[in-house]
Amino acid sequence: MPDLDQLSAEEIRQRLHDQSGSTYDVPPEMLSDYAREAAVLVPFLRIEDCWHILYIRRAHYEGDRHSGQVAFAGGKRDDGDESLLATALREAEEEVGIAADDVDVLGHINHHHTISEFQVRPYVGVMPWPYELILDDIEVARAFTMPLNWLAQESNYRTEERLHPESNRPWPVVYYDLYDGEILWGATARMTLSLIKVLRGE
Repeated sequence: MPDLDQLSAEEIRQRLHDQSGSTYDVPPEMLSDYAREAAVLVPFLRIEDCWHILYIRRAHYEGDRHSGQVAFAGGKRDDGDESLLATALREAEEEVGIAADDVDVLGHINHHHTISEFQVRPYVGVMPWPYELILDDIEVARAFTMPLNWLAQESNYRTEERLHPESNRPWPVVYYDLYDGEILWGATARMTLSLIKVLRGE
């Protein structure tokens, strides 16, 4: 397995440029023609010469199916956002205090289609570290990093089959092992693995 820590920012930029294909959390036949647009920021940073990715754990709210989950900072596109990149950068600043000017955007992976009927575009950018994060405590319970090479190791995650609520077709759901008290799974885990495949040139 290649050592992803050896990739330079420019090599990551090039591999993002060369990718193809979208990913799904739903069977393709269940995709909605009315999926809403959303974007997230996938912040890369260096800790002791290793790439890490910054994640958040969302604050917990009763009745919110995504509350308490590990995620990337991001959200749905607002009418005032001139692009999905603008959405990702705005949400990252609002949720964790990352200033847009402090992010070197390298590119994006292709849309990820979620069970909640969003088309999510994940943007990859490099940010300085250490960095003084300012969490929106209404939306974000915690921010933390996970090492890229750990995320890429197949022994650290598994795939389980679930039934889509509107389909009898089994569909794979990714679950990572516990890391620093956090469990990465679902759409964010799938986007993470999609990014790793792109970085490996697969």
